[in-house]
Amino acid sequence: MDHYDLIVIGSGPAGRRAAIQAAKFGKDVLVVERGRRVGGVSVHTGTIPSKTLRETALNLSGWRERGFYGRAYRVKQDITAEDLRARLQITLTHEVEVLEHQFARNQVATIRGEARFTSPHNIKVTGEEGEVFEFSGDSFVIAVGTIPFRPDYVPFDGETVLDSDEILDLGKLPKSMAVIGAGVIGVEYATIFSSLDVKVTLIEPRDTMLDFLDRELVEDFVYQLRDRGVDMRFGSKVSSIARLENGGCQIDLEGGRSVRSRMVLFAAGRMGATDTLDLATTGLEVDHRGRLSVDPLTFATSVSHIYAAGDVIGFPSLASTSMEQGRIAACHALGMSAHKPPEHFPYGIYSVPEMSTVGLTEKEVQERKIPYECGIARFRETSRGHIMGLNSGLLKMIFSLKTRRLLGCHIVGEGATELIHIGQAVLNLKGTLEYFVENTFNYPTLAEAYKIAALDAWNRMPPA
Repeated sequence: MDHYDLIVIGSGPAGRRAAIQAAKFGKDVLVVERGRRVGGVSVHTGTIPSKTLRETALNLSGWRERGFYGRAYRVKQDITAEDLRARLQITLTHEVEVLEHQFARNQVATIRGEARFTSPHNIKVTGEEGEVFEFSGDSFVIAVGTIPFRPDYVPFDGETVLDSDEILDLGKLPKSMAVIGAGVIGVEYATIFSSLDVKVTLIEPRDTMLDFLDRELVEDFVYQLRDRGVDMRFGSKVSSIARLENGGCQIDLEGGRSVRSRMVLFAAGRMGATDTLDLATTGLEVDHRGRLSVDPLTFATSVSHIYAAGDVIGFPSLASTSMEQGRIAACHALGMSAHKPPEHFPYGIYSVPEMSTVGLTEKEVQERKIPYECGIARFRETSRGHIMGLNSGLLKMIFSLKTRRLLGCHIVGEGATELIHIGQAVLNLKGTLEYFVENTFNYPTLAEAYKIAALDAWNRMPPA
């Protein structure tokens, strides 16, 4: 039985960062990955594929140029599912090759197969051909990620009714699509297909969506979606889904309404991929969605030498935060020092348009009873926005009246996930309104919106 200082189960963002960090400490590390190639959900069915699909859709559809040339403008008239997949395969191959090189360069051992705990310090790995390997480890990092939630009442068939993993293997573009679930994944795919002129209906049982975002940001986003024809059914719980004889599906909603579409994407949540780990042998338990609970600072589970990181521990379930969680978990697992997870991190939603946020929302500021003022800039107010033909886009900043410090930054619009890092840096460095007012920004850029929003707030704030 081979022994390792650290065994990492899963090679997604959390797993890869944990393994490489441990290897840099000079430790013997093994990564177990049950997929055909390393990379985990992030590379093969999640982050990278969905963002590649988004970029391909925006390029081929001519979406970014429609502000100038009208809604009928397209770069390619007849876009097919094959067009979307072509770029995807190139991107995924590159990502896997980079990751394999990183493991090889840092002398991280890898093995393909399904891991199962046989005791708190031992695992059994079963390969594709049924071969069995056994390993022992001083410490473990569980970074197995998630799988789509697939309730029994949904008639999944991989063609007409799909989950968020299957959507990437789409045979052809449908004329209409119903997306069930207005979480991050559902919103991203709904807006991507809408940009391809697919008629989209977004169904959400709650009366609101994306409640962790600033309400003003969500309101602007919803307005943009309705303006381009996305049908949104909030407060609509699905009672049944049936495939129709002539193709397509009918979704019956509680309250008597129904929705017909050629395709259904069920994206109402994901579950921790922990069901095959046999965690009971270690004394660990998972919640109703298969997720593990951890210490928020060290990412240790209730079993002292077993850590968990990434989507398997729940919110925020971001590739960026998962990487840091994995690195911090590896440090603690090996008895090394590590910084605390950052209080404020950027959250990016790769919808069309993008949304990104860092820091406190206006509601959170109010709940903390902090006297504040807001500043808002619209991208159409910037020269760069005019050059790009942008008719929408909003940047909102929240400042403390007492300290004048930036408390939160929220953006919806083109480039939001890139622009947010300016606000992130100022917020984490405890910067104030004066940074934006007194500094020069490149002209013409969308980043100039920071100065416009800051001046908007400054005009309503008492003198320093």
